[in-house]
Amino acid sequence: MRLIEKAWFLDHPIKWLLLPLSPVFWALSALRRLLYKLGLLAQPKLSVPVVVVGNIGVGGNGKTPVVVFLVEQLKARGFKVGVISRGYGGDKLTEPLLIDDNTSAQQGGDEPVLIYQRTKVPVVVSPDRVANVERLIELGCNLVISDDGLQHYRLKRDVELVVIDGKRRFGNGWLLPAGPLREGLWRLNTVDRVIVNGGLADVNEMAMHLEAQQLVNIRSQQRVSVAEFISAHSHNVNALAGIGSPQRFFDTLTTLGFTLQNAVGFVDHHQFNECDITQFDSSVPLLMTEKDAVKCSDFTGDNGWYLTVDAHFSDRDNTNLLNLITTRCKNYGI
Repeated sequence: MRLIEKAWFLDHPIKWLLLPLSPVFWALSALRRLLYKLGLLAQPKLSVPVVVVGNIGVGGNGKTPVVVFLVEQLKARGFKVGVISRGYGGDKLTEPLLIDDNTSAQQGGDEPVLIYQRTKVPVVVSPDRVANVERLIELGCNLVISDDGLQHYRLKRDVELVVIDGKRRFGNGWLLPAGPLREGLWRLNTVDRVIVNGGLADVNEMAMHLEAQQLVNIRSQQRVSVAEFISAHSHNVNALAGIGSPQRFFDTLTTLGFTLQNAVGFVDHHQFNECDITQFDSSVPLLMTEKDAVKCSDFTGDNGWYLTVDAHFSDRDNTNLLNLITTRCKNYGI
């Protein structure tokens, strides 16, 4: 864990050195919000509904599985869904990039490439989220989901969903850089739904859990269940994770019945290289997240596997969430 994360989540005293900078961050972000609220900064009008799946804190909270879930559910209801993203971790882009089968994670970012590979809907990446939406409109999409972008107030949105880590929640509750928050906890009162990934959901929060589905061999694309994998290979494995909370992935593997011989965590969006892989014994299965696999495919051997996970809600919350979105879509005649 990086020193800054220890300050945010483990009460490291360095947070006191960073605290004087938090009011500066608050003032700048508050001014920006005010300028959009007063109309002094323009929010371009868009002809399709936009659903933002974001958070108020830094780090991975489980947004991508929620995006994939929404895409699959809304596609099944007849919507022509597209996804936009800033493409964090990819190349710096000046024009919207349409992800395709040949786009690498280095070009488009790990999460956009994962979303495209899982859903096969149009995914457009660049820092200009409004231009991204306009590109999707040109491609015939009538509903756009934004992977992150809650604080990108230039982007008009019809539904705001916030995903939080049910275990880490908000750390020390302070704003950046002394804490992990981009906006104060007050922001939760203004969004449409708060989704809690794991842990216990509070009143007015929507509980979600990630359900492990299959293990997929990175080279051959062979798919097996966890039970089949353990029977055919071994419960003794190595693991790596370059996500917001690597320990969450390692805990999941342990819960599934694996024994981790060597587990190495990296920072979120880590750009893997061959040395990161060769530190592991190639005779032992190496398990990773699907997000990491899109960056490791070029130098992972036959022992490399990734675990697929899907977001799951209760039937009631599932219906509630989808009804919210489809009702807002009616404003556009959809």
